[in-house]
Amino acid sequence: MNKIEPRTLSGFMELLPEEQILFNQIKQKIEETYKNFGFLPLDTPIIESSEVLLAKAGGETEKQIYRFMKGEHDLSLRFDLTVPLSKYVAKNYGNLSFPFKRYQIGKVYRGERTQKGRFREFYQCDIDIIGDEELSILYDAELPSVIYQIFRKLGFDKFTICVNNRKLLNGLFESLGQEDNSIVILRIIDKIEKIGKEAVIEELKKIGLIEKDINKILQFIEIEGSTQEKLNKIGKLGINNETFTKGIEELTEVAKHVKMFNIPDENFKIDFTIARGLDYYTGTVYETFLDDYRELGSVCSGGRYENLAEYYTDKKLPGVGISIGLTRLFYKLNELKLIKVKNKSISDVLIIPMIEELSIPILVATKLRNKGVNTEMYLQNKKLKAKFKYADKLKIPYVIVIGEDEVKQNVITLKNMETGEERKVDIEKLDSIQL
Repeated sequence: MNKIEPRTLSGFMELLPEEQILFNQIKQKIEETYKNFGFLPLDTPIIESSEVLLAKAGGETEKQIYRFMKGEHDLSLRFDLTVPLSKYVAKNYGNLSFPFKRYQIGKVYRGERTQKGRFREFYQCDIDIIGDEELSILYDAELPSVIYQIFRKLGFDKFTICVNNRKLLNGLFESLGQEDNSIVILRIIDKIEKIGKEAVIEELKKIGLIEKDINKILQFIEIEGSTQEKLNKIGKLGINNETFTKGIEELTEVAKHVKMFNIPDENFKIDFTIARGLDYYTGTVYETFLDDYRELGSVCSGGRYENLAEYYTDKKLPGVGISIGLTRLFYKLNELKLIKVKNKSISDVLIIPMIEELSIPILVATKLRNKGVNTEMYLQNKKLKAKFKYADKLKIPYVIVIGEDEVKQNVITLKNMETGEERKVDIEKLDSIQL
């Protein structure tokens, strides 16, 4: 029989056990933080009806979707967690309490061109707060606090949560008579970190902007200073536009309350270059950067949207949310060796029976598991040296040896694999054992 070469599709990540343990630890810290702020868990199907999933899709998004027919059914794999949330809230509106705060951590699929650090299957870690008809701007100020807690838990001190408001940008474009070009301009501005100022100027010229208008846009996004200085300066730009004025009010309110959430000044910044090119953002927008590794790009982003479920219901459901692309973040952090596994082994203890009669080793394993100790038994017929080598290779911190002498004395021999220390422990006292 011809053997098939074992291979994984391009753009799909598989990890070795030690890496998977580390990945799971990071995912757990993110999930614990979401719960800590009162977000409720949610899981939605990976496969949806194409009609439902693609209600708002178009352009590049629709080209990247994995879509297929199964019998008469036109189906697609979810490409983010926001659209399924929209459907979910519209469908379950009568059973939900608003504001509805949910978190979801799950895989999404995009058939984009693969490159280093970008995947076709990847985990997103999302939170969203959905209001019924209205949603307080104070929730926009709470989300940076969630971001701050996550990256502190992940062991980072130097990171910056950058915040802007799309109303400022949209109001600016309206004042320049460029509202029809606003989405295109936003997408160009959003690339300034990647392609630089001169390239942005060239792209703006290509879509027909005159030098005067380009200078006005650049004057706005290049405003520097402290948070309060920036708010003062945009108020003095002389832009007489209702949308722009509303943006100043919202950003001022967010900045004021972010400070109340005890986020240090060095971890928060108003940045007028932050645009978030996605169409549906209407107010506050967020991007988060690791200060010493800006080349990673934004590691957590999101923003405010006016009406989450407009394609599924007539009810107005405004919301605000953030997302962490966990697969890409993990890949980059692991590549740069910025993260280390806390516990390299799942097992706390490896039991090595040196006798054929296994009732005592099984009893010991059961007692330890009931105590909450992750316990593994080595059942292969190998030499003792090979069994210890197994424990050492998997970085299992403790080994319990049970031989004829231990059975006679009703004890176990407990060995600390790091120090080499051994001690006898009475089997009857296992309930109080301290590892």
